[in-house]
Amino acid sequence: MKLVIAYFRPEQLNSVKQALYAKGIHGMSVTNIAGSGRQKGYTEQYRGVIVEVNLLKKVRLEVAVTDEKVDMVMDAIADGAKTGKEGDGMIFVMDIANARRIRTGETGTNILS
Repeated sequence: MKLVIAYFRPEQLNSVKQALYAKGIHGMSVTNIAGSGRQKGYTEQYRGVIVEVNLLKKVRLEVAVTDEKVDMVMDAIADGAKTGKEGDGMIFVMDIANARRIRTGETGTNILS
């Protein structure tokens, strides 16, 4: 099992969800976050004071999948999140050693269906 973690622009969330739904992936967790990377942020003037905004709003999406579905999920996320501009985001994949469904006690990849 793998945990796919993606960081991308909040305005792309609906596109990413639709791309995952089209591939039959419905289980996901979404968190609103702030972060910085190559995009670096920007400066603006607010009431005469220059303010540096270097933590930009992003979305963190987590999807647990079987090993066979990792590439498909990564492609769907990338297709949904891509705008062609700097700051589109990143995707990471981590191993999941084990998992358990709390309600039934099922373990392993059985919980993903």
